[in-house]
This record gives sequence, C-alpha cells and structure tokens, in this order.
Amino acid sequence: MARARRVAGGGTAVEVTPDRLAGWFTRFAERNDGVRSTELAEHEVRVFAGNGITATATVPFGPLAVTGTRDGLAVEPLVDHALVPRLLALLLVRVGGHSLGLARGGAVLLSRTDRHLVQGRTAAGGWSQQRFARRRAGQARVALHAAAQDAVEVLVPRLSEVDAVVLGGDRHALGELRADHRLDPLFARAEPRVLEIPEPRRSVLDDAAERAISVEVVLSRA
Repeated sequence: MARARRVAGGGTAVEVTPDRLAGWFTRFAERNDGVRSTELAEHEVRVFAGNGITATATVPFGPLAVTGTRDGLAVEPLVDHALVPRLLALLLVRVGGHSLGLARGGAVLLSRTDRHLVQGRTAAGGWSQQRFARRRAGQARVALHAAAQDAVEVLVPRLSEVDAVVLGGDRHALGELRADHRLDPLFARAEPRVLEIPEPRRSVLDDAAERAISVEVVLSRA
C-alpha cells in the first residue's frame, strides 16, 4: 500500500514501492480522465492527467537515463529504473538513538542499533535550567559520537560496495554528524531525500529499507 502525507504548499505525497509503481500509475490514469502527456527528466517525472491533476515523481538514485516528453502515460523508464536491485547504506539518527546498516531490495542484510539517554527539555528557569541544558548537551554529544563511530565501523569500509546512501531522522542531528570528517565519504554519497522516522530502532530500520527504494510521487492540481 502507498504511504501518503500532506506536503507544504498543498498537495499529497505518496511513497510507492517499485513493484507497485506501474499499477499505481495505471490506476492514476483511470481515476483522473486519462493522461495527456508524460515528461521524463533526469531527476523528475511529471504525468499530466486529463482532469488537471499532476503526478510528479522524484527519481530515486538518479539520473534517469531516458528523458523527453511523450504523449499519454509513458512511465516505463521510471519503473525499470526503480526496479534495478541496489545495495544501500542506511543511516538513521535522532538525538539519543541511531540505527544503521546495509539493505538490498527492501531487506536489511546487516545492522547496528544503539540508544543513549538524552533527557528531554525542561521549562524550569535560572541556574537549574542552565545546569540541565549543559547535562543534556553532554548526553547528546555522547549519543552522536556513538552514532558516528558505528557509521565509521560499519558503513564507511563498505562504501565501495554500495550503490547509494540513504539518510533518515533528525536533520539537526545529521548536521552534527557532518562535522565528523571521517564521515565525509558517506555524506558525499547521500541521496537528497531524508526519511522522516520515529526514534530509530531495529524495526524502524526494516521499515526504512523498504521506504528507501520507494518512489515518492506528489499529487497536485495546476
């Protein structure tokens, strides 16, 4: 089943697994008075329905080799591209926890997951609040250092084997990890899309492995 969420500026984004992508676009055409044309670009495919709805798919692991504008529904190049088996490095990080590993075809092949105590924010004021903030910052540094160390040990040595890197979690936490230059080769391979995830656990990594190969399609009306 495709995952759906609202996007900023209007419209709905859905995540469609590669094996369901052709059928999803066929049903899109049936529900929206057919398809007038399809625009294939290196990093984006736009399908224009007869009733004014546009489906814009972001090409995962681009660029797309076949480009151009075609009459009617012509998403075969996108479907073929999405179905190519790829070995992915996954790095999911939030303050206080991380999960990472390698995945192929939506299945995790190896992984490492860890959690660290990072206390929540407090509404207290004055000296107590400052002391609490320092303690929390220290706990966050320990947690992020552990995430970086696991990524260095598990993912970086295998980068020559992987086809792409997919990130997920808190963008601020990921930004902190970028300051660790041992991870420069990892972030250099990262896909633009960052998965939104809950607190990283092994089960969340399994879910992210499937989402990582899914194609995100945004539905909007001109």
